[in-house]
Amino acid sequence: MGILLQKIQNRLIRNIYNLPFLQHQAELEYQEAVTKHLANLPIIPADDMSLIKTINNEGLVITSLAALGIASSGSMFQAAKSLMHQIPSSNTDNNNEFVVHASPEQIMAYPEIFLWGVEQRLINIVETYIGLPVAYHGVYLRRDIANQVEQKSRLWHIDKEDRKVLKIIVYLQDMYEDSGPFQYIPISLTSSLIQSLKYHHGYIQDTTMQKVISPTEYKSCLGAAGTVIIAATGSIFHRGKVPVATDRLALFFDYTSRMQTQSFYGNLSLANEDLLNLSASLSQQQRDCIFLQQKP
Repeated sequence: MGILLQKIQNRLIRNIYNLPFLQHQAELEYQEAVTKHLANLPIIPADDMSLIKTINNEGLVITSLAALGIASSGSMFQAAKSLMHQIPSSNTDNNNEFVVHASPEQIMAYPEIFLWGVEQRLINIVETYIGLPVAYHGVYLRRDIANQVEQKSRLWHIDKEDRKVLKIIVYLQDMYEDSGPFQYIPISLTSSLIQSLKYHHGYIQDTTMQKVISPTEYKSCLGAAGTVIIAATGSIFHRGKVPVATDRLALFFDYTSRMQTQSFYGNLSLANEDLLNLSASLSQQQRDCIFLQQKP
């Protein structure tokens, strides 16, 4: 019942925020906050500014753990590789099931994974892109099952949790076209598709999408294990392509601003007690990313 009520609440919130007057007021507040925070944005190296420029122009950037060169990436990746073998191919007898997540208990057994998401360099990249203080919503290790189910994240959609949403995706296996890659439609095309489809929120069937754009415009993110995709999922149509040859295993690190206006994330990926234990050795700025997610 709790999940059903949450879905109803989310739907009501979305409808309310679509009212023109409230959209205008929220936009004014948002622009004011961005302007105020401009002087507090971190100073980042040219290579990272180049990543952000590509995200702004294309909607995402593809790099790798090796190219990012973050010291903790090796231990994080090895922990994730160990954990991924513990994720079953199914938790139920439901034929419509298409994804299995690592449990909070499993994530807590490998703290290196969660903590990688608050590496200062990553937070600086996210904050510079978003333009506001960062809220880190945690990490999800997911096994996408190789079946024919086309639901939810396997359909085209834009994330509406905030004006700017960023996901950092790390492939835990080599990703080919038939392995279920992350797919997107470039930001320049997404803008016109929003108008054509009169899109506000929710999921778009591929048959519907193909009525307004050729599949040749779809972009698949391919690459070896350790490939990193930094995607502005609040600005581009995207989906997880249905895996055919093998299950897809990947990490998803989720970020919004702390001015997040629509509370669709619900609870964090881990319990507050777990977060307190994980954050004991973090800086105050990193802790703020985890705990200060409410609107100020």
